[in-house]
Order: sequence, then C-alpha cells, then structure tokens
Amino acid sequence: MGKDIKAAVREICFSLPEVEERTGHGMPDFKVAGKSFASLSVNHHGDGRIALWLRAPPGAQHLHVEGEPRFYFVPPYVGPRGWLGVHLDQGNDWFSIATRVQEAYAQVAPARLRSALGEPVAIEPPDETIDPEEFDPLSMPHAQSKLERIRGLCLALPETSEVKQFGTPAFKAGKKTFLSAHRYRRRMEIECWVGAELQATLTEDPRFHIPHYIGHRGWISLDIEDRVDWGELRDLALGSYRHFALKRMLKALAAQS
Repeated sequence: MGKDIKAAVREICFSLPEVEERTGHGMPDFKVAGKSFASLSVNHHGDGRIALWLRAPPGAQHLHVEGEPRFYFVPPYVGPRGWLGVHLDQGNDWFSIATRVQEAYAQVAPARLRSALGEPVAIEPPDETIDPEEFDPLSMPHAQSKLERIRGLCLALPETSEVKQFGTPAFKAGKKTFLSAHRYRRRMEIECWVGAELQATLTEDPRFHIPHYIGHRGWISLDIEDRVDWGELRDLALGSYRHFALKRMLKALAAQS
C-alpha cells in the first residue's frame, strides 16, 4: 500500500505534541490546546487545489506568496487574517511543508510545547495523490449519468442555465437558482425549493431532509444515490422552477405543454 497526500499531512501534524484532528466545514482540521493551526483543503468549492491552510507568523504570508507563488497562495476566508495556503501537489518538497506546519503550530501551541520543539520531521514523500472520488465526488460514472439526466431536464425549461455554486452544478431560472446537485460523503443529493408546508410532509420520508443554510427558506434535499424516481424529481424541479420563474417564462413553459 502506498502513502497518499492525506496520510503524509497527518504524519507531519501528528509528529507534533498533543495534536488533535477534528472536522470543520467538511475539512480535516488540526488543533493544539483547542486552537486550529492547519486545515487540509481538497478541491474546496471546486477550486482544484490540494492544499493546507496554515496559521503563519506575521509577514510570512506576503513573503512566501510573493517569493514562491507556485507553492504558496492566499487562502479564502482565513487569508485576510494572515493564514498561508500551501500547495501539496505542485512540487514543493515535504521538508519545507513540514517546516511551514511547525511554524503554524508554534503560533498557537502553549509555551511548554513550543520549548520542546526540535527540527521539523523529515518524512518519506507520498507516492499517491488524493482518491479521485474524494477530489470530485460527482466525477464517478453513476453520478455523471444521473447529472446528465438532471441537466437535460432542467435545461429543457425556458430561460434556464447551468452555473457552478460552491463548486457544484446549479440550475437557474433566469437569475434565480431553482435546483442544485452535489455529492457529499458518497451520497448524491439534489436541492430545490418546495415551501415550508410541503417540507414538513416530505421529511416523513427518510430520503428527504431539510438542508443547512437554505432550509429555512423552504428548500429540501433529496437523496438520489441509490435510486431515482425520475417522475418525482421532475415534479420537484418543475415546482421549484415555477416558484422562481418570471411570468414570461411561465407563459413559455405553458406553450411547451
């Protein structure tokens, strides 16, 4: 068995004293004394990167990003606070990566732990990248087959288009999103608007759940990993489309019938 990039990151992080791993926002997050110093980002919102987001000493972000932009970048969200993005698959040597991780650790570790630090760990570089299914869950053949059918259904409606939202496909009626598809933890789902009343009825079926962030606005998630009732999905998509469509779009839809 080879060693992949995730295993190499864990080897470096756990070489440091009293490190714990937690999951935050779907990303492995490494902490010491309850404080985060490193997060592993794999194709975050479709950015195509395999990277670490690291706390950095003052001025280090500018130094590394300006000096070696092939290896370093300003990460989203935490970049304005001085965090450093480190590419893990662009040829950066793993001793340098371990050095950056130890510098990040030293920013938050208690003094008793910092005083015990020696040289950064020297690991054998990984010989494998990230599992393709983890990097892009929708790239799996069965997911692509379902997505193509969803795409055909949605784009057949008047004035619709496909965009990327947070790295996953979404379909718009004019300027308003009416359906999106994603695959997380090996479960494929679609999300669409149904309204609060229908929400309550649908969630009696275990295939449905109310999604975070948009559920309070009447949206629902439907699990389609194992099987799809295409008539049901079409009705949900149409109902959501009608909710967001303009009058001229509804008139054009009626003309299609």
